[in-house]
Amino acid sequence: MNETGYPIVKEPLKMQFFTGRNSGGATNFNEAMIWKEYAKKTGIDVDFQLVNFENLSEKFNLAMSSGSYPDAFHTARITAADLTKYGSQGLFIPLNDMIDKYAPNFKKLLDQYPSIKKGITMPDGKIYSVPLVYEPDFLAILISQKMWINKDWLTKLNMKMPATLDEYYEYLKAVKNTDLNGNGKKDEIGFGGVGMGSILEVLKGSLGLMNRGTNHRNVDVDPATGKLRFIPTDDRYKELLQYLNKLYSEGLIDKDILTIKNPEFAAKGTQGIYGSLTTSFPETVMGQKNYEIPPPLKGPHGDQMFTNIQNQLVQPGAFVITDKNKHPEATLRWIDYFFSEEGQKTFFMGFKDVTYTETPDGKFEYKDEILKNPSGMEQALLKYVTWPGGSYPGYVTKKYFKSVTEKMNAQHKALEPGLPKENWPAFTYTVEESEQMKAIWTDINTYIDQSTVKFVTGVTPFSEWDSYVSTIKKMKIDEYIKFYQAAADRYKNTK
Repeated sequence: MNETGYPIVKEPLKMQFFTGRNSGGATNFNEAMIWKEYAKKTGIDVDFQLVNFENLSEKFNLAMSSGSYPDAFHTARITAADLTKYGSQGLFIPLNDMIDKYAPNFKKLLDQYPSIKKGITMPDGKIYSVPLVYEPDFLAILISQKMWINKDWLTKLNMKMPATLDEYYEYLKAVKNTDLNGNGKKDEIGFGGVGMGSILEVLKGSLGLMNRGTNHRNVDVDPATGKLRFIPTDDRYKELLQYLNKLYSEGLIDKDILTIKNPEFAAKGTQGIYGSLTTSFPETVMGQKNYEIPPPLKGPHGDQMFTNIQNQLVQPGAFVITDKNKHPEATLRWIDYFFSEEGQKTFFMGFKDVTYTETPDGKFEYKDEILKNPSGMEQALLKYVTWPGGSYPGYVTKKYFKSVTEKMNAQHKALEPGLPKENWPAFTYTVEESEQMKAIWTDINTYIDQSTVKFVTGVTPFSEWDSYVSTIKKMKIDEYIKFYQAAADRYKNTK
């Protein structure tokens, strides 16, 4: 192997990668221009063995149990639990020392963002994977679901953009009681979404909840004590449910919210009947251009946060080198390229004057035959690059990820002041901790989900709150939190 420069290897090398793909993505990675050209550049010819994402877990488990797994897993979405399990058995190769020596681009990212290194370090102190990472201020992707408000209806109602939960309630009431679309029917709906979580999650920050981001939906840090807090039994969670109960009981939330599915919701949204909704982008999902993201709504205790944002460490186990690999150093060099500027540009943009053009001042854009292709931009790209529809190893930035426009990024400006000051990636657990936590959590989670809906819809009165909390305590939540605390301590102490 050449330790620097290209080709990576002095003699041609063939490898096999188990590779996840979206069923709508490339049908043959081996034919894509990026991998043909990269094989010439590196001397490493990869045979990508494709597995559809819907079958990924089953095929991965079968490969590991049978021992018939390849040199590496690429775009394989391997969980932290499996990284720990197979890493401890020696089936996945630890990368700690190799990263320092053979992955300068990836190491630079780890040095720049210590939380990434903490998040991919397993309980035994070893790193077994190369992750998928997003730029930390790439809000259009990190915040997949946010609240939108119909700005045209605000104008018609002579109302300003709501800034508090109380003002939001008044807006929803006005929407319900006014024929804003002028069709003579009372068909305007205050809030629309898919499932009760669609409104619950985007309003948690108004009560100061979920203050470590969406990787920790049920456990955060109580600012009063500095200790871990179990959100679903906290009094502030009760207050949020009481607020949602008021909205629901007054008909301000879509009556179909508990049963509606995404396609039906999108179709309903095209009718322009929602005063407020939760989705990614109303313009792309529903063809509606008249919605705007409000600032974080201030709650009764003065909290004005928006906490429904994931950590930039999106997928810890995106790329793993196995013990069958006779050239792990070369393989790590192979993947490290995609953390470099050139590698990112090639991976996402393709090839200059083939898929994109570049001006003398360094600006670049896809060519018209890509942007205006009747099959769609991503389909047009598939014979050149293979990122569309995947969860791939690498670094995703606003500069090179052109599927998200500048307009989409700018729409999130209002949320920036209320984002969590500390956004944790998911914690890692030992095999024993994972098993015991799963055994405890499964029943608790079901009970919380069912109880939340019953409180909001009024099936269960809030006089039953203490009984609900007591039931969760009997289900060993304190034991669960002890495991959580151990993982939090490890995360904090990882260097």
